Amino acid sequence: MVKPQDSSMAIGIDIGGTNLRAARISGTGEILRRLSEKSAPDPELVLGRIADMVRQLDAREVTAIGVGVPGRVDARRGAVLSGGYVDLASVALAQRLEGMAGKPVVIDNDCNMALIAEMARGAAKGHDNIVMFTIGTGIGGAVVQQRRIVRGKATAGQLGHIGVDVNGEPCICGRRGCVETTSSGTALGRHIARAGLGPDVSVDQLFARDAGGDAVARGVLDAWARPLRAAIDTAVAMFAPDLVLLGGGLGQAAHRALARAPALAAWYQCPVEPAQLGDDAGVIGAGLQAMAAQAPASQVSPPVSPQVSPQVSPVSLPSARPRPDRGRRAVLVNGIPASGKSTVSRGIAERMGWPLMALDTIKNPFLEVLGGGDREFNRTLGRASYQAIWSVVAEAPAGSIFVVDAWFGFQPRQVLEDHLRRAGVEETFEIWCHAPGEVLAERYRARLDQRLPGHPGAAYIPELIELAKRAEPLRRGPLFEVDTTRAVDFEAIVGWLRGVMQG
Repeated sequence: MVKPQDSSMAIGIDIGGTNLRAARISGTGEILRRLSEKSAPDPELVLGRIADMVRQLDAREVTAIGVGVPGRVDARRGAVLSGGYVDLASVALAQRLEGMAGKPVVIDNDCNMALIAEMARGAAKGHDNIVMFTIGTGIGGAVVQQRRIVRGKATAGQLGHIGVDVNGEPCICGRRGCVETTSSGTALGRHIARAGLGPDVSVDQLFARDAGGDAVARGVLDAWARPLRAAIDTAVAMFAPDLVLLGGGLGQAAHRALARAPALAAWYQCPVEPAQLGDDAGVIGAGLQAMAAQAPASQVSPPVSPQVSPQVSPVSLPSARPRPDRGRRAVLVNGIPASGKSTVSRGIAERMGWPLMALDTIKNPFLEVLGGGDREFNRTLGRASYQAIWSVVAEAPAGSIFVVDAWFGFQPRQVLEDHLRRAGVEETFEIWCHAPGEVLAERYRARLDQRLPGHPGAAYIPELIELAKRAEPLRRGPLFEVDTTRAVDFEAIVGWLRGVMQG
């Protein structure tokens, strides 16, 4: 077990469908300070709110940051593969947060983080083989064998997708009848509505009605609990654990509801207990995991506690080699400020292996060295950075492909055409990133303290909202539109690029 020094600290973050929680955690797993923000389906907003909480919680003793993420996470690579209500697959979460905070970032599935906390300070303390279901908006899962998180090749433990009814409700995973569709908090609300009860009826009220002999309430609780028992039985048959834990916001209620749905066969017998740490489990586990990942090998004694290897960049798809028989090509990732184009352009560059040229990447070092200026100085520096991008492109071998990230509407169209001609760019492919003005305003506001002096401040926000109403893509060559309020479908973007380039 890794034993961090008591003086060390970490920041633990738990990303949920309703709330974003963060806390400064001691080396023994004690919460020293906590914060909470509302969650959002927009990954850029989530990242901005997380970064803000990290800044408030940071201290000299903080050595690392741990983040529990809902969905499928490849912890070894530090990559979010898919999510649900909060889908961070389109955001290079670990890399970007590390860049903002200047400290190592470890990410893992949120249920793995919660189980690590329960092993250290909660109901799983002293157990070696545990299965945990976390019941909230959806259902997550984690499995530990011999005190190690079971990962398979990357994302094992998706217990919410144990099938309990092949003809059941559609699930976000693409199948039908996963236990998440019958026994999550969302499913409980659906059971309540179908029973003709009001939307304000809580699970505690259901238990009270059931105790008073209300057959409708009993039917709702049975419809909610019995599929969960089937999923637990399946997990027990597969993993033969010492203990099954029920965590999440509805873990206690689910444990209570299971009292009338016992395991029927002897081989399914296993203690089922509610988790003890409640909503604190995610941040505690994330903090402990972050400290464990930074601990020297000399501090680790077997058996090794659940930890992950250092973060590495996601593996790129094979890159396109320069073709000297044709001119240069450019993927123009276009959009007004805060439209999410940086996330999209990074995602394309990582997957395709093409060099990325971003306006702020060129401009910001000059702002750091020269110091901030007024808005006119920022615009002048922007024009010079824009010219520098195309000068670099012009020096590349013929046939090279670049990803260029900019708001191409900030200068007259002819300026772009002149740059493209001088740089020898024969083909362009446009990715237009957009979102409603109110969303852009919130994103921009959340990042104000991350921007260097010289960038427009809060006074720019009304102008940004108006710009969103009239901004349009260039429509220069093939066009692909991306609504960045939704999870970015990089497979669709990459497939489109390959298709139009080959055509």
